[in-house]
Parts: sequence; structure tokens; C-alpha cells
Amino acid sequence: MFNDLREMVSAYKARDPAARSTLEILLLYPGLKAVRSHRKAHWCYEHNLKFLARFISQRSRRRTGIEIHPGAKIGKRLVIDHGMGIVIGETAEIGDDCLIYHGVTLGGTGKDVGKRHPTIGNNVLIGTGAKVLGPILIGDNSRVAANSVVLKEIPPNATAVGIPARVVRVAGEKVNYVEDVDHVKDVTDPVTHDLAALRGEIAKLKRLESRFETETEDHYVI
Repeated sequence: MFNDLREMVSAYKARDPAARSTLEILLLYPGLKAVRSHRKAHWCYEHNLKFLARFISQRSRRRTGIEIHPGAKIGKRLVIDHGMGIVIGETAEIGDDCLIYHGVTLGGTGKDVGKRHPTIGNNVLIGTGAKVLGPILIGDNSRVAANSVVLKEIPPNATAVGIPARVVRVAGEKVNYVEDVDHVKDVTDPVTHDLAALRGEIAKLKRLESRFETETEDHYVI
């Protein structure tokens, strides 16, 4: 337990330039408190003390703003930066040396049973507000950009961006193709949707303007 705590403190010092001291991290960092509480809740969950497990996890949620289901499996040296609004589902798995920013959801799509939540590999960074949904795998050393919605597996050493997320780099090299997201066809980029609607309204106004000008000219023809 003490080795795990020492490793977590070292990980925060390495990843967070605002971390000034060990005491500050131990007493004031909600991410560390949430993970420590989760270790206890997960032990209870594994030993069929489900009510106690949920009690510990919900108490931690109220104190830290981070909701981790006691069934989730979390590896070593997880760093949660800020942490407010993070949700990690029951069957989610997180590898070692990961970094997760606030507003992240590791959730389900509502269509799966059993394994419903994502598996995150080692040394993965998940940016602010990103949503990773379904029983998918995010490969080792990958990066998920802020506010992305990930619905398909991401290969190792890749960078994924967008809604729905697409891989734009693998091992530092640009990828020129766009991945299909055929199993969640109703998820679209809201910016693209709004732009298309705006273009439609502009075209409608132009047609009305043209018709008005034509009718006006006909009215005044002698």
C-alpha cells in the first residue's frame, strides 16, 4: 500500500508542474484521494461486499467530484488532473501510467451487456471532456484529444480527435484516411450539422429574395 502511494505521489510530481510538495499532493489533490478510496471500494467489491463498496465510492464522489464504480480496474500510477466530473464505469479497465483530465467519461453505449465499458492501455492520455464509450480498447501510448467522442478501438501509439473520433496520427505520422463509425451512425459532428442547416437557411432566403424581385418587376411593368 505504501509503495503504491509513493508511486502515485511521484507520478503526480512528474506529470503536474503545479505540484509543489508531497504534503500538498497527499492532502489536497482530489485525484489521488479518489484513487485511494477506489482501492478500498474495489477490495470490498471483489469480496462481495457490494453495498459497502458503493458506500465508499459514493462518499468519495461527494468529496472529490470523481465517480469511479467500485468494479472498475485501475492500474498503477494513474494521474487524475483536476478530476471534477470524471465518470468511470463498472467494467472499465485502466492500465498503468495513464493521465486523465477533468470531465472525462469512460462509459457505455447502453447496447452492450457484460463488458460494457472501455479498456484503456498503458501510458494513455485522455484529454478534458473526452468520452470513451463501449467495450473498446484504447491502445498503449495513445492520446485522445479534448472533447473527442471515441466509439471505435484506437491502435497503440495513435492520436484520436473529433466527434466521432478518428485517428489522425500513428507513431507520429499523419494518417490520411477517416475511419468509419458504422455501429453508431446517428452520432454526428454538431458543428457540421449546424453549418449545413445554416447553408440551407441562406439558400432559402436567396430563393425568396429572387422571387420577390421578380414579382416586383412584373408588378411595375407597363
